[in-house]
Amino acid sequence: MFLAFIETREGKVKKSSLEALSEAKRRGDELGQEVAAALVGASTDCLNPDIFSYGASTVYLLENARLEAYSAQGYAAALHQLAAELQPKAIFFAATAMGKDLAPRLAARLGVGVASDCTRVEVRDGRLEFTRPIYAGKAFLTLRLKSSPGLATLRPNVFPLIEGQGKSGQMVRKEVAVADGLIKGSVAEILREKGEELDVTEADVIVSGGRGMKGPENFALLKELSAMIPRSTVGASRSAVDSGWIGHQSQVGQTGKTVSPSLYLAFGISGAIQHLAGMSSSKFIVAVNKDPEAPIFKVADYGIVGDLFQVIPAFKEALKKVLSE
Repeated sequence: MFLAFIETREGKVKKSSLEALSEAKRRGDELGQEVAAALVGASTDCLNPDIFSYGASTVYLLENARLEAYSAQGYAAALHQLAAELQPKAIFFAATAMGKDLAPRLAARLGVGVASDCTRVEVRDGRLEFTRPIYAGKAFLTLRLKSSPGLATLRPNVFPLIEGQGKSGQMVRKEVAVADGLIKGSVAEILREKGEELDVTEADVIVSGGRGMKGPENFALLKELSAMIPRSTVGASRSAVDSGWIGHQSQVGQTGKTVSPSLYLAFGISGAIQHLAGMSSSKFIVAVNKDPEAPIFKVADYGIVGDLFQVIPAFKEALKKVLSE
């Protein structure tokens, strides 16, 4: 059996988790393995029945009143109990903040290894092989995990969704044990920025700005452009974030978030290796920079050498014409 952890936020299943489930289904079919999914919480009534169409034949609902808010210790304990019962061959997570926090803790409980931030999963000689970028994206490492179950976190927006698997399956509700004192900390409050936007790790299109934006007021240009594009959000380089022009939640790069959108628009970003490490797996990259020698052009599919303050208005006008047709 293959197992996929399903992450939820505000009662909704995250798309990145459905991508992990879809990949588990693809590889499970190759190896003749049944695929199941697991949700954890105080109450898992938020489950959307459509989750079965992404490959799960069984969904396990792991509940305990102490798991109302996410806790790495509590969630790992719940999944550990399920893994001990099911003995899965592999457990897939989305490489989100939660997934990257939870998978290693569960691996420690199970005494197994983790393949993190994977961009490819293949079956070779009857075994799973995982590929992940290393050295800030300069090279790729392909590995096999000797231990079982093999845990892996999969980079969001890389693995396509699979549908058409039917919309029915078995739901199994389980009350899991969470020992007294296990959870060392709890979430007291969640503060959200006003007008919170789509997270950069989940966006299909990212409109990103760097030092070339010259100031925080000019990020309004990027927000206006992003508002015109469905499933789009604004990103930034570290220099823009460090200057206080935009919040850290928008930072893309080695010390920020790793993204893989269908389209990455880079305005005024030089392309330092730390930034490229976080966005080089984007399917298409378009860069606008005054400097023809900017490193960003080495990874860009399309590049414009010019003033972004002239390019952005022209781009918006062209986009309006396309959208009106």
